[in-house]
Amino acid sequence: MEETKKDVLVEEELEMKASADYEAGDIQVLKGLEAVRLRPGMYIGTTSSPGLHHLVWEIVDNSIDEALAGFCDKIILQINKGNSITVIDNGRGIPVDIVKDTDVSGVETVFTTLHAGGKFGEGGGYKVSGGLHGVGGSVVNGLSEWLEVNVYKDGKDHYLRFENGGNPIGKLEVIGDVPHDQRGTKVTFSPDPTIFTESTEFSYTNIRERMKQMAYLNRKLRMVVIDDRGEEPIKEEFYYEGGIKEYVAHINKNKDPLFSEVIYSSGSDEYTFPNSDKKSLIHIEVAMQYNNTYNPTIFTFCNNINTHEGGMHEAGFALAINRVVNDYARANNYMKDLEENLSTDDIKEGLSAIVSVKHPNPQYEGQTKTKLGNSEVRRIVSGVLGEGLNRFLLENPRIAKLIIEKVVNAAKARIASRKAREQIRRKGGIDITTLPGKLADCSSRNPEECEIFIVEGNSAGGSAKNGRDRVTQAILSLRGKILNVEKAQPHKVFDNAEIGSMITAIGAGFSEEFDLEKIRYHKIVIMTDADVDGSHIRILLLTFFYRYMRPLIEKGFIYIAQPPLYKVEHRGKTYYAYNDNQLEEIKTSLELKPGHPFQRYKGLGEMDAQQLWETTMDPKSRKMLRVTFSDAIEAETVFTDLMGEVVIPRKEFINENAKFVKNLDV
Repeated sequence: MEETKKDVLVEEELEMKASADYEAGDIQVLKGLEAVRLRPGMYIGTTSSPGLHHLVWEIVDNSIDEALAGFCDKIILQINKGNSITVIDNGRGIPVDIVKDTDVSGVETVFTTLHAGGKFGEGGGYKVSGGLHGVGGSVVNGLSEWLEVNVYKDGKDHYLRFENGGNPIGKLEVIGDVPHDQRGTKVTFSPDPTIFTESTEFSYTNIRERMKQMAYLNRKLRMVVIDDRGEEPIKEEFYYEGGIKEYVAHINKNKDPLFSEVIYSSGSDEYTFPNSDKKSLIHIEVAMQYNNTYNPTIFTFCNNINTHEGGMHEAGFALAINRVVNDYARANNYMKDLEENLSTDDIKEGLSAIVSVKHPNPQYEGQTKTKLGNSEVRRIVSGVLGEGLNRFLLENPRIAKLIIEKVVNAAKARIASRKAREQIRRKGGIDITTLPGKLADCSSRNPEECEIFIVEGNSAGGSAKNGRDRVTQAILSLRGKILNVEKAQPHKVFDNAEIGSMITAIGAGFSEEFDLEKIRYHKIVIMTDADVDGSHIRILLLTFFYRYMRPLIEKGFIYIAQPPLYKVEHRGKTYYAYNDNQLEEIKTSLELKPGHPFQRYKGLGEMDAQQLWETTMDPKSRKMLRVTFSDAIEAETVFTDLMGEVVIPRKEFINENAKFVKNLDV
């Protein structure tokens, strides 16, 4: 401890000295795209897989903006051999003439200058744009090993290449002729492996889902995805006449829809730019449909950007459904058994919806565009949806009756679950004697260094408790499999003893009351057996966290322990293998004779405390997987398909993913 304090004092002294000598010569001016390469996380969030794919989204979004402007109806994305990306659109093409006050072309300006493009001010080239800051093309160029641009205009193919983080090789030049009616932009880039050191391998699944989503959000826009890396190219096309109506039907297809119709509302309202007389239109689209589940699935977009933290458009949506449904229920005497109004959560139960806004001047929170802040959007969405939903209920009394009966039942269940919630709250802190899971807490009260292992069964729990670091590691033993929350009403969820144990142990509440700042552990580790039952328990826990504590997954606090499958002893030493391939590698490296004995662990309970610590719990040697999801809509689909009421999607998943292997002779 003394050494630590001394180090801190030395650092503070150096900082004071450095600041005292701070002069103009110490100021570093980064030119061109140097800032992007020096701090890539500021522009793409991370240099891991999500950041790598963010490069693709930036280029695709530029083409999407051409579609929003009405000049593009087809976008092709190809993953090439060598793992480069090509995006082609049939829009107007990036300007090839010289930019005012510069001696370079529009193409070079767009790809070498931050905050340059046609998306600024009232007179820009786009009335609506997903790219707000004008950094997309230049950031991709700065983080690429090389990038090539072809612009097709006026019967000519204009070409420019960049290398080594965005340096142009020569000037934009005409390299050939094309048909006079051919127009658009083609961008090909290869990510820089010195920036993306973890991997430069693109995921076809991620790219496919994003392109499919864009096709849903932009009615009649054709999206083509090609993967040319395998022996046989993969090609898929996405085109939807119905737009977000088809999107909601797709989301709801495996959720047993309450009725076949998709409720759709759309409209526009005038927008005046700040400090100007310039006017434009805000366009609103909302599609919604109820199903027989208990969880809402509501996704919001602004200019095709998935605003997963919501914002004013989601607030307007909530205002409209609350007002219209309560008014209709009261007017038709459905509220006689309730002493209070239907809450917004009651009305959202089992509701799938898409809210899409096209705004000429969107205000987001930062470059990541996760929350929409334009206050006028709340009023417009509320008005457009309120009018459309009210008209639908009046014109479709049979469907209206199904909806109102469902939300009234949800209200009754909410009132019943309130008692269960209050019972959990009344416990206050941790009361080990009343926890069915028998929490063995750690002594530290610093959440940043604390971790909790959730294990199943007394045997595994006993080994974990005896082998842990008691200062920073807590153990929560569960008795059997927890409730599948995907199929259960909320009040049943909170009545479940094992779930109550987890809620109380984690300490941050649940559902809409969940507060990430109150969690007691910054690592929540699911530690189950490496067999079918262990996998089932793991997915049940993940389903609970996804539905009732989703920020834990979004912020990366959930982990999955990786216990070894095999133990091999040779000449007084012990070797562990985490899969079949590692076992074979150990056998080969040790030159073991055929038939050399080894142990296959059937469960965590077969390990003693020391073995469990060394292989699975020791921070210096353990292997753990962090649970994240980059696409909330795809995650929603997976949980619904695997854990929901409808059986057919699970059977299809098993048929597509099951791998049959020969039984090992162990």
